[in-house]
Amino acid sequence: MRILCVLALGTVVFARGPQAPAPARPDLTNPAAFTETAPAVYRVRLETTVATVLMEVTRAWAPHGADRFYNLVKAGYYDQCRFYRVLPGYVAQFGIHGDPAVNAAWARATLPPDRAWKANTRGRVTFAMAQLVTTRSTQVFINFGNNSRLDLDGFAPFGQVVAGLAPLELLFSEYGEGPDPRRFLAEGHAFLFKVMPQLDYIKTARLDP
Repeated sequence: MRILCVLALGTVVFARGPQAPAPARPDLTNPAAFTETAPAVYRVRLETTVATVLMEVTRAWAPHGADRFYNLVKAGYYDQCRFYRVLPGYVAQFGIHGDPAVNAAWARATLPPDRAWKANTRGRVTFAMAQLVTTRSTQVFINFGNNSRLDLDGFAPFGQVVAGLAPLELLFSEYGEGPDPRRFLAEGHAFLFKVMPQLDYIKTARLDP
């Protein structure tokens, strides 16, 4: 009788075998593991909270920057990263991780200089830095305007947005220059969620086939 009732309801129960283990997440606290040479040209798709953005990276423009971005994207570093500095007509910046331990590790993994072969014009993608060119690490900005005055300071574009730039300009920008970077680096998302909860972010960043 029990079997007849189950069949009448159209319910089929299958025995479950052992589940395949989830792939191990890369250890982002070990920058030495992410030194692969990037292809000559590759594309990256950012799924953000406001738009899908497609970037094209040309290694010859800035080899060190292109290699670093390739490795960080491939490792999933930029997933959930916030656009913490959004200045309309100027830039949108991202690349501080939500985990303070990851930030501490990459603070010491700085890049050698790249010469700025291309100008920081609208849509170009560039690694951010402090006063010295040798402080580039993980933070990246997208130019929203013609910022070619940055070229002489060593800001070397490594790619450009080829789709989705206009809708990306709808990023939440009312926080202006953004949070205290020292606290953000030291406390991660726990700090950011308290003081700037409305920031837009990158849901996923993936290499585009």
